[in-house]
Amino acid sequence: MLREEEPTLPNGSAHHHHHHHEEGGEQRDSRASKQSWLLRLFESKLFDVSMAISYLYKSKEPGVQAYIGNRLFSFSDGDVDFYLPQLLNMYVHMDEDVGDAIRPYVVQRCRGGVAFSLQCAWLLGAYSSDMHISAQRHSAAPACAASSCPRSCSRAPRPSPAPACPPSRRPTHQRSKSDAAVAASPAGGLKRTASNPKVESSPDEESSDCIENLESESESGAPGLAPQREFVKSLMGIGKRLATLPTKEQKTQRLISELSLLNHKLPGRVWLPTAAFHHHVVRVPHTQGVVLNSKDKAPYLIYVEVLECESFEASSVPARIPETRIRCTRSAENLPDCGVTPEQRAASFSTVPNYDNDDEAWSVDDISELQVELPEIHTSSSDNISQFSVDSVTSQESKEPVFIAAGDIRRRLSENLAHTPTTFRRDPEDPSAVALKEPWEEKVRRIREGSPYGHLPNWHLLSVIVKCGDDLRQELLAFQVLSQLQSIWEQERVPLWIKPYKILVLSSDSGMIEPVVNAVSLHQVKKQSQLPLLDYFLQEHGGRTSEQFLSAQRGFVQSCAGYSLICYLLQVKDRHNGNILLDSEGHILHIDFGFILSSSPRNLGFETSAFKLTSEFVDVMGGLDGDMFNYYKMLMLQGLIAARKHMEKVVQIVEIMQQGSHLPCFHGSSTIRNLKERFHMNHTEEQLQVLVDQMVDGSMRSITTKLYDGYQYITNGIL
Repeated sequence: MLREEEPTLPNGSAHHHHHHHEEGGEQRDSRASKQSWLLRLFESKLFDVSMAISYLYKSKEPGVQAYIGNRLFSFSDGDVDFYLPQLLNMYVHMDEDVGDAIRPYVVQRCRGGVAFSLQCAWLLGAYSSDMHISAQRHSAAPACAASSCPRSCSRAPRPSPAPACPPSRRPTHQRSKSDAAVAASPAGGLKRTASNPKVESSPDEESSDCIENLESESESGAPGLAPQREFVKSLMGIGKRLATLPTKEQKTQRLISELSLLNHKLPGRVWLPTAAFHHHVVRVPHTQGVVLNSKDKAPYLIYVEVLECESFEASSVPARIPETRIRCTRSAENLPDCGVTPEQRAASFSTVPNYDNDDEAWSVDDISELQVELPEIHTSSSDNISQFSVDSVTSQESKEPVFIAAGDIRRRLSENLAHTPTTFRRDPEDPSAVALKEPWEEKVRRIREGSPYGHLPNWHLLSVIVKCGDDLRQELLAFQVLSQLQSIWEQERVPLWIKPYKILVLSSDSGMIEPVVNAVSLHQVKKQSQLPLLDYFLQEHGGRTSEQFLSAQRGFVQSCAGYSLICYLLQVKDRHNGNILLDSEGHILHIDFGFILSSSPRNLGFETSAFKLTSEFVDVMGGLDGDMFNYYKMLMLQGLIAARKHMEKVVQIVEIMQQGSHLPCFHGSSTIRNLKERFHMNHTEEQLQVLVDQMVDGSMRSITTKLYDGYQYITNGIL
């Protein structure tokens, strides 16, 4: 795009680098030369996405902003995608020049694919959802109605001195697609919006569709977004319905029956946005769904079988293979497809008459309909299908016997029997523990064996946590900071270990998380093994001098150092054994970044220790005088030095997301200043060493940590 013309910065100074050395010329030309230097920077090898975003955010020169908006096209999609939350947040909350600079790139990428378009629609909806709160400051409703794919997104201009016209509201409490925004312009005139198309906008008024009607694009070849939006919506609907049930047991049973219902609509043109490759979802092994620990809400984890493909939107949806496929007929061709064509099945996703109505095709509320019905099967008598009644989840609810074929029973047995090193028992408090303790490879093998799609070479198993009623925007911010620090440490060759897990923000109160495989909470480890942590390590990995134990110990130390720095830099609070996981290689990893930066849980004030180092942790490291403990402190020092070197990259991520935000992590006015102070730019390395020693001492002697743990136990039952 537009890369042909010679880039020009404001003042018309193109990049002919004149050298003005005549007397008097210097004043005249200081601005021009400043710009030619800027241009030289922008065209140098140093110029990367991070720098582009930074100049877009900080520059006040429309010419510079426009130039950078144009340069976005020169970076790889993946590089820009990392900063998509920043770009869209600037788009929603900053002035028109920034918006104008960003729009062409976003529109172009939206035309390029449904996955990106949906991502934008979700993020725009989430980051503009706070705008009504600050109507005093922002005179317009936001970029994109969260309710649907971006249709008419007119952007909010910078708040003007003119009194704001209230956005036109429907009787409903939610903004509809059409009434994206009616805003006061500096002239006081109305902006053109979808709901008020007659108002012409004068050239200086900014009101073009931010992301053109994607419908028209998708009709030409690419199927619409409807199936995917319905799929996501139905996953959220399940979460909402689970939340109404009182016990974990009931929630889990209901989840299983809901998932088996979901299976009737699969395969479809639907995918998991957290995955790194193109695929279609073909089946959800319903007996494997688990409800996760949460007081009031019902986050749940599901496993999802997918078939990899060339393109979400262009590849054809795989044909349905009926559930009761008997192993002896290996070839998929001999199997009846129950007369359902992929088209008819796809239609069951997309022909939903009305989006805004919550009880449509997908969400069947009447539990009696949650029968696990099975297609008729024509098979040789070689495998006699003894049909017998089973008291399943559904039959308890509906008092009707449900007939399940023997093949199904066999599969269910194979799906439910897991063999593990330290076998976890079922814990009614936390049914997910057993599921999570099973090694991932074994789970994949087990589910693959029981799946009618398992024989296909492009079959993969993915998993996802569905969160309904939780704001994942802070989690996304934490993910971005962790990823950035991870790449900084890699670049600077500091062997710290952290594991950022992917976050998908769907709205300001829903989303998905990619679970960390092969990891269980320390709380469960203690509860199930009844051992001190060191003894558990010895039991899992072998004796103190064994190769495997030493490798696990090193992993433990590298991850402790990494997360100690994360907890310090991001001020991660509310740390207890329920949200620290231990993986099968000995690494610890922190989850749940609900309280970071300026937010703190339940008025407990700040925990005095920046991070937590219990005596059990120190024992695994080999004691306070051991080599590994010194290695731990050395890693923290190196990690801090490396992070400090690239502070701007970290701060920038946080600072841009603060624009227009009402998230608790930005509470008060000094979030960014305090963040910068924690990098201690003015310390010598000796002073940093002292700082690390103080941090470590503080984190061990911290008595509040112990108190807080007692408090956690009383409130959450977490050891």
